[in-house]
Amino acid sequence: LKLSSGINAEWPLRPGRKMGGSYDWDRACFTMDPKMCKAVTEAFIRLHDKGLIFRSNRLINWSCTLKSCISDIEVDKVEIKGRTMFKVPGYTDPVEVGIIEEFQYCVVGSNDRITVATTRLETMLGDTAVAVHPEDDRYKHLHGKYVYHPFRKCEIPIVADSFVDKDFGTGAVKITPAHDFNDYDVGVRNKLPFVECINDNGLITDVVPIFAGMRRFDARVAVRRALEELGFYVTLKPHDMVVPVCQRSKDIVEPLLKPQWFVNCKDMAKRAISKVEEGDLKIIPKTFEKTWYSWLDDCRDWCISRQLWWGHRIPAYKVTVKGVPTDDLDGRSWVSAHSEEEARTKAAARFNVDPSSLSLSQDPDVLDTWFSSGIFPFSVFGWPDESVDLRAFYPGSLLETGHDILFF
Repeated sequence: LKLSSGINAEWPLRPGRKMGGSYDWDRACFTMDPKMCKAVTEAFIRLHDKGLIFRSNRLINWSCTLKSCISDIEVDKVEIKGRTMFKVPGYTDPVEVGIIEEFQYCVVGSNDRITVATTRLETMLGDTAVAVHPEDDRYKHLHGKYVYHPFRKCEIPIVADSFVDKDFGTGAVKITPAHDFNDYDVGVRNKLPFVECINDNGLITDVVPIFAGMRRFDARVAVRRALEELGFYVTLKPHDMVVPVCQRSKDIVEPLLKPQWFVNCKDMAKRAISKVEEGDLKIIPKTFEKTWYSWLDDCRDWCISRQLWWGHRIPAYKVTVKGVPTDDLDGRSWVSAHSEEEARTKAAARFNVDPSSLSLSQDPDVLDTWFSSGIFPFSVFGWPDESVDLRAFYPGSLLETGHDILFF
């Protein structure tokens, strides 16, 4: 039995005791108990040393209300049918969603204009390209040309990318690599710059001074008006869509570019799939095998960093050697350890320097609670230390879980 609240470690047990629950009460433990912390730290270190945990600057799901990254499973996909007023935390008036807006970019060196459509008009402030399908005859003459960004006063390229659905909308797509997961991939493939136009608080950055400091959905209206004044705004239409909403805060999730810790899940997902296919692992009822495969077939690397005040602090230390510049995303600049002293020793050996020449700072973020939950079946028995209980009860033969967290 795992407890996740330390305010009063006894009260979560009371209902179970009163109902006569036949749990193994002697093994009830709290997430932040010393033995659990030891296991979590050891698991992180082992995975990090093997390269399965790594640091990368990628798009993550961000809650502007919680001021934290959240996992995919914490994002509710809310279906919107047409024009809808949606309540967002921090806004007095509801925000309009379920719309798609069209506006135009001027093609540099000609009188041509190219029309693009978006459900998030405010993100055009961070556009770094317009993408068209390479086989779309309407735009072949524009391959390699540029359009002019009316607010940033710069040229951005027109790129040919097969990601574009040439039969949807105008067949031309604005690309904002720093604020959209699909656009991120397009940006990587085409080596585009990543311009961040929304910050952690959901405010517009100073990338375009006249909008700087505006709340993102207020900026949506302001950008619309500014485009209308310039003669580049085309139309607004109702549009069925899915809005990503944070389960806890009910805020609309904002994709943001951040340096975070990730777990490489590809090989683990393949092994989990094969175990079910080969019959070594049985999911009951069998109908939920579809859910298992659906999540694991398209499994992304798992972001385990959280910007919360409570949890297991990430046991990773950034190393700075005196007089040597460091890169936050350089894997060699980070070591994981049970203590700062151990980290200093590991870093000194890695850089072949005297420990006194090193400066270390531990990452202030904490781990996603699922990281500790994932190792609970053996950490509860004292892992990584050998014990009679561990040998007797692990691995187990039956796990009861909820269908909504099956793939965890």
